[in-house]
Amino acid sequence: MTTQYFGDWRNVPATLWRWANFSPEEIACRGDGAIRIDEDALDKLQALREKLGVPLIVHSAYRSPEYNLQVGGAEHSMHLQGAAFDISMANHDPDAFEVAARDVGFTGFGFYPRQNFMHIDMGRARQWGDPFPPRATRSGRTTRFAEEPPRLRNSLNESRTMKGGGAAGVATFRAAGVEVVQDALADTQSAIQPLIPYLDTLRWVFIAAALIGIGITIYARWDDWRKGRR
Repeated sequence: MTTQYFGDWRNVPATLWRWANFSPEEIACRGDGAIRIDEDALDKLQALREKLGVPLIVHSAYRSPEYNLQVGGAEHSMHLQGAAFDISMANHDPDAFEVAARDVGFTGFGFYPRQNFMHIDMGRARQWGDPFPPRATRSGRTTRFAEEPPRLRNSLNESRTMKGGGAAGVATFRAAGVEVVQDALADTQSAIQPLIPYLDTLRWVFIAAALIGIGITIYARWDDWRKGRR
């Protein structure tokens, strides 16, 4: 087993790091940024990632002695050796995850359903904690994987009540709109009807007013020119 220690994960040479789906920062101590690289453990973690085909969210990997004490870790925790990982179950079926982790070579398992993560390590074969409770889904299946909720838009589209209500609303709005327009036209026609005999006279009044305005403008320009103001 090959292990290497760096006081800061930023000091890890790029040529040393070969685990494509993880970064030194993810594996480093959350307390002081130090990192202990256990190559065998990281090889198995990478193999687990490839086997599952789903990202692994690492809550905790290497811990310095000080940080391990701070978080209440076990005195001889495998985290101190960089050979343990706490992985979120937010995007995993715990049963399938455990089977896959055992297949790639992890031997220690801790179950934390309340915190929704699973501890896996390279220590002696053992396990502790409570099993993850099954979760019922809308389809009636039982699973320990949290099913994704439906998108709001899809829920609305699939709702027969919304569809029926929407169609009825559109039809009602259109019918009401037609009635309003018809009433408005009828009222307008009734109001204009008595004025029709006077419209022709009113037109000539407007024409006369326009001609007078033009005449006044022409006179003002001529008067300015005559007085030398232009």
